[in-house]
Amino acid sequence: MSAISTVISQNKILDRRLSSQHLASTMEECGNVAATVRQLFAVQSQDFAQSLWSVGLRTPGAHRSDLLAAMAEGSIVRSSSLRGTLMMVAAEDLREILALTAGRTIASMSSRQRQLELDEDTMTRSQEAIEAAISGRNAMGREAILRTLEGVGIRTDSQRGYHILWLLAERGIVCWGPPSGTQQGLVLVEEWIEPTPEFERDELLARFVIRYFAGHGPATVADLARWARLTIADVRRGITAASDALCAIPVDGATYWMKADSPAPPRRRAEVLALPGFDEYLLGYSDRSRQLAPEHASRIVPGANGIFLPTIVAAGRVIGTWRRTVTKGIVGVVPEPFEDLTPTQSRSFGAASKRYREFCAN
Repeated sequence: MSAISTVISQNKILDRRLSSQHLASTMEECGNVAATVRQLFAVQSQDFAQSLWSVGLRTPGAHRSDLLAAMAEGSIVRSSSLRGTLMMVAAEDLREILALTAGRTIASMSSRQRQLELDEDTMTRSQEAIEAAISGRNAMGREAILRTLEGVGIRTDSQRGYHILWLLAERGIVCWGPPSGTQQGLVLVEEWIEPTPEFERDELLARFVIRYFAGHGPATVADLARWARLTIADVRRGITAASDALCAIPVDGATYWMKADSPAPPRRRAEVLALPGFDEYLLGYSDRSRQLAPEHASRIVPGANGIFLPTIVAAGRVIGTWRRTVTKGIVGVVPEPFEDLTPTQSRSFGAASKRYREFCAN
């Protein structure tokens, strides 16, 4: 059966994205941080502190301590589950994501693994050493893990340690779990996450595309392919398998997809958003031009260094950046808009800044 087709105006794409990403709805269904992560499916998380705010700002009344508590209890974990990039996911989703994405991601790094002399003997010894160190639902920070590897004669210099942990995470052996200092401790997946059902590949693809478009739609085949490092053919195969659950939206000669039963977005709110760097609202798509005018892209990633700055968003469009300050232990927020904020925008950004400070304080 073909997917449902509908037509919406071009300017409604951002309204619906704000809604699916829980940036413009009341988010009543996401009553806790784990539910928010589950709704988005995966949250970009190479910057630990900023990813906490990504979830917090989408969860009414949430504080930083709520994220840390969810990690301590095991409902949220981090792993290099998509594109080899650290992502925050609901614990029960990790195995399913890796089952679909890890093989291609690991293969893409095979030459680097050979350069670092990470053969199977080295990986087996590394896995055994780490399992011995953290078995029994123990957790260990990165530096302690690297010292453990060095202690059994496995070199961790020249990024070898990073790639060992990365490969074990891609293989579903370890993930980052409870808080450990300012980051997280490494844990064993088999101890930390309950067994989950296994699915045939077509069903995995169908489930995957539904989850992505539910949390990011409307989006294109290319958006999802880049987000998950899946092939275009696999994304299309998944859409075909999930066609009854999806809705096709033709816009300017392109086809966008969203979950068929997605609620209509509420009337666009006047609030200005203070999004963190690396937020899914930008990084969840291959084409970001709807949210971010191309002439401003270099101000979000200065020097094209791969570091995405926190953004100010109004009516779905990025209108500036902001930076955090800490003076005598007090968190501050400084806006750096592309153009002067209107009085209404300034007041609204002030409210967003207050919400961020409250999130950090608890």
